[in-house]
Amino acid sequence: MSDHRNSPVAGIRRENLTIPVASDAVAGTLWLPEGEPRGVVVIHPATATPERFYAGFAEYVTGRGLAAVTYDYRGTGRSGEPRKNPHLRMRDWMGGDVPAVAAWTRARFPGLPLHAVGHSIGGHAMVLGHGLEGLDRFAVVSSHLAHTRTIAPRKEQLRVAAMLHVVGPALSRTLGYMPGNRLGIGENMPTAAMVEWGSWARRPGYFFDDPSMDATARAAAVTQDVLALGASDDPWASPAQMRALTGRLTSAAVEHRTFTPEQLGVARIGHHGLFRRSAADAVWPGLVDWLTAPSPQG
Repeated sequence: MSDHRNSPVAGIRRENLTIPVASDAVAGTLWLPEGEPRGVVVIHPATATPERFYAGFAEYVTGRGLAAVTYDYRGTGRSGEPRKNPHLRMRDWMGGDVPAVAAWTRARFPGLPLHAVGHSIGGHAMVLGHGLEGLDRFAVVSSHLAHTRTIAPRKEQLRVAAMLHVVGPALSRTLGYMPGNRLGIGENMPTAAMVEWGSWARRPGYFFDDPSMDATARAAAVTQDVLALGASDDPWASPAQMRALTGRLTSAAVEHRTFTPEQLGVARIGHHGLFRRSAADAVWPGLVDWLTAPSPQG
């Protein structure tokens, strides 16, 4: 289901999307180039990160002659009030929203090459095999084993630990949702997602140490090629923690690219900087080139 709206960038067309997920739906945007698209890129977002954050990258993608799909996870942003969806967990986003958006995109663009990039939890979903049908490769950006004790420096580790393990869960249970805006960690989110996030972050292997996720077997079954992009100064998704995640992809070929602030000409990249417009020249062309490269079998 979609309706049309104009884009502030000349030549780009946008459509509002409503994509069913179980008995609910996610809201998103389809970005279309001026002519017929030669492929489509699905952008699976990070936790507490609104789809509007990816507008710059989506516009770049359409400038390359590709369509793009952005969206908010259920219970966040345009996809619903978190206080009205307290039961939604992170696993529901990974195992429900990600494959539903991927399936909608395949149906909307039959016959066109399908590409996908996941930011943080969006990358986690694909590492666990969700939303991969029709892909021969995918990219993850700042996706890692998010164990709190691996965060550096120590001051940031203590801040995040307090937020994930004490303040966040307590406020979520009291208010009926996670007040991310007030805590400075992004968008508000459902209580169950906050509680699950905090639970996984206590474990050295993150969700790989949660038996109910079957994560080790799921990651080992992934055979697509993977490009992992990260920042040298990301205190959460450090290069070491990104490799700790991709090391679970025992049946996949993985290429790592780590960017420094000096390469981008910025003071700091951090966890979100590779999707900011300041990264457009140094990061985005190589990412899209890699996503759209012909497969060896093609």
